[in-house]
Amino acid sequence: MSRLLAAFLCFVFALFAATPSFALSPSGSHAWSRTELGLRAGPGGHYDSVGIIAAHVDIKVLRCVQFWCLVDGPGGHGWADRNAVDFRKNPYSALSAAGMMRPDLQGGRLCFYEGTHYTGRSFCAGTGQVFPDLALWGWDNAIRSIAVEVDTSAAVCRERDFRSYCERVYQSQPVLTEFLFRNVSSIRVY
Repeated sequence: MSRLLAAFLCFVFALFAATPSFALSPSGSHAWSRTELGLRAGPGGHYDSVGIIAAHVDIKVLRCVQFWCLVDGPGGHGWADRNAVDFRKNPYSALSAAGMMRPDLQGGRLCFYEGTHYTGRSFCAGTGQVFPDLALWGWDNAIRSIAVEVDTSAAVCRERDFRSYCERVYQSQPVLTEFLFRNVSSIRVY
C-alpha cells in the first residue's frame, strides 16, 4: 500500500510541477486585460510567445514602456500590448472616478504615508509638485494613507505618468480606497 501511495504522490507532484501556476506579483499596479493578452518574452511582437491571458481578468502590471507592459496574470508572465491593458476599477467602469473635478487651491500641502492612519514612513508635497513616477523616489505602490495638511487636492493615479485610473483626493484618507491602497504610482498636487 505504501508503494502505491508513494507512486501516486510522485505522479501528483510531477503533474503539479508541469502545470503553470498563477500568483499575482506582490508589487505592480492592479489592472485588467481589456482583450485577450498574447504574452511575449520581450516588449515587441518579434519576441517569442510565452502565454495567453484571457480577456477581462485581474492582472498585475509590473512596468510599462512606450507600447508594451510587463504583466503577471492567470496564464503567465510576459509583455503585452499596452492598448490591451486597462487600469480602471473593473473592466467596465469609467477611467476616472466621479468627483475628479475639484477646485485648485494654492498653497496647499498633503502628506503621504506608508502605513494606514498616517503612520510609518512619509513625505509631504505642496501645490504644483508633480511625481510622474514614484518608483524613482522609492514610493511606487507603497502609499496606504493621505493627510491633507493645508487645503488642496491631488490627482492620485495607479500608473506612472497619470495614464490610468486616478482619483482626486481633497480630504484626508486614513485608509485609501481598495483601488488605490498600495497602488499609487503617480501624484500631481494642485
